[in-house]
Amino acid sequence: MREFSLPALYEVPADGNLTDIVRRNAAQHPDVAVIGRKIGGTWQDVTSVQFLAEVRAAAKGLIAAGVQAGDRVGLMSRTRYEWTLLDFAIWSAGAITVPVYETSSAEQIQWILGDSGAVAILVESDAHAAAVASVRDSLPELRHVWQIDAGGVEELNRSGAELPDSAVDERSAIAKADDPATIVYTSGTTGRPKGCVLTHRSFFAECGNVVERLKPLFRTGECSVLLFLPVAHVFGRLVEVASLMAPIKLGHAPDIKHLTDELAAFRPTLILGVPRVFEKVYNSARAKAQADGKGKIFDKAADTAIEYSRALDTPKGPSLALKLKYKTFDKLVYSKLRAVLGGRGEYAISGGAPLGERLGHFFRGIGFTVLEGYGLTESCAATAFNPWDRQKIGTVGQPLPGSVVRIADDGEVLLHGEHLFTGYWNNEGATEEALADGWFHTGDIGTLDEDGYLRITGRKKEIIVTAGGKNVAPAVIEDRIRAHALVAECMVVGDGRPFVGALVTIDEEFLGKWAEDHGKPAGASVASLQGDADLLAAIQSAVDDGNAAVSKAESVRKFRILGAQFTEDSGHLTPSLKLKRNVVAKDYAEEIEAIYRG
Repeated sequence: MREFSLPALYEVPADGNLTDIVRRNAAQHPDVAVIGRKIGGTWQDVTSVQFLAEVRAAAKGLIAAGVQAGDRVGLMSRTRYEWTLLDFAIWSAGAITVPVYETSSAEQIQWILGDSGAVAILVESDAHAAAVASVRDSLPELRHVWQIDAGGVEELNRSGAELPDSAVDERSAIAKADDPATIVYTSGTTGRPKGCVLTHRSFFAECGNVVERLKPLFRTGECSVLLFLPVAHVFGRLVEVASLMAPIKLGHAPDIKHLTDELAAFRPTLILGVPRVFEKVYNSARAKAQADGKGKIFDKAADTAIEYSRALDTPKGPSLALKLKYKTFDKLVYSKLRAVLGGRGEYAISGGAPLGERLGHFFRGIGFTVLEGYGLTESCAATAFNPWDRQKIGTVGQPLPGSVVRIADDGEVLLHGEHLFTGYWNNEGATEEALADGWFHTGDIGTLDEDGYLRITGRKKEIIVTAGGKNVAPAVIEDRIRAHALVAECMVVGDGRPFVGALVTIDEEFLGKWAEDHGKPAGASVASLQGDADLLAAIQSAVDDGNAAVSKAESVRKFRILGAQFTEDSGHLTPSLKLKRNVVAKDYAEEIEAIYRG
């Protein structure tokens, strides 16, 4: 058993709650732009004073509608300004926010609103309103539905216009640090989602210590962050609260299809994303270079960036020859890549899944350092992250200041700290199992080095045991295979089987260019190319790269290319893009059998 901790850098207010942040900003930074809001295609600043006024107006409407202190209020929307506005308005009315993913099905909406006992919900679109309406008869406690796109915020403002500010101030003061701030339903790879109760203390401990430890990334009046993650996810919520706590300017981007355009317009100094975003940036840049006949130059530049980054971790650092080569590629390639990311940023924070060492070195090498972290809904997002001044690529960093990470005898990662959830809503059995002996049992397998840097090597329940008795952690090899531009998803199989196999889906965004370069028919689909020798060879190269990271007994011996993607709509991915392994295994049982047939 091994454990590591760092002293807290932030003291949680004894009796405060998250609404204090908005009032403090208005008092101490009245003219500072805390939010950038896009109106009519143009980014406009919202100052601390303006934001407080808008929060109060919406909170008055909730109070006038009969929302009481401690009531649960649903919030279902894409990532946009109103999400943050209404989140703080719900808290200011003394209520508890219950996020609902905007992609949720009617059945999921029914479960979350019913289990939490929500008395109201704020939705974004006609489709959301229709989904709620379809299950409303089974939700007797749900009294109000407001729709943002149908003037719901304006309706709240009108209905509460006669209430004095003091009515909101009184409500805002009711919740204390240990009272629930939100119930976040885990997307869940198996079974029904469980509602994680996160208190105001959880967010203060989490966001306060993140901001303090990454202080150069959160300079008031200088720094900004563009939030494009779902705010219904706890990682997006960390971005929201930490930005306002600092405060730095926060922008919202609802559609990542146009992310590069939004980055160019907003020009953030800090980006927070998941590995797939950074993989897309790399793969898109490489594909564009190849299309322009500059593929070899890009590959040499990428190799140089990785070599340069690795040299930074050596006592002597980069050699003079490497520095000169680096300088040349900085003008030709790296500066253009930084421009794609907005042109002002030097740092990003990545979570949700392993980034991969090669990609980590590539981005640091081009002058855009991606600090990898690790966390869960139950830990209020990041429970470990790489410090800006002492990064160890390949790890998820050191524990959140003020918390403890312990590795149990069986390798499971255990957590302790003020940032942790207090339990699962209406589920004492699951709470007792997860919080045994005062420690949260994550279900993840990991190691701690001598400096307290954590590596996650797999999931305890996802460990595959082959027929030969070899334990295989799927994450290591899956992440390496998934790094290939043509691979969308990869799922390793082999439990109780004679060897390890894999199911692979193809990234359709890159298939068209690959098909053109390899003389395939125009508009060729994945299904039509499943048995194509060139495609099989390309995926085999990805598998070979993945196999290089593991022992022979853990390596993938055979794979199958699937004709369809794993998506949230297909039921194979959670809203946070994690594989639902049991669903994939069931739906593709015949494909798995084909791997082992004969």
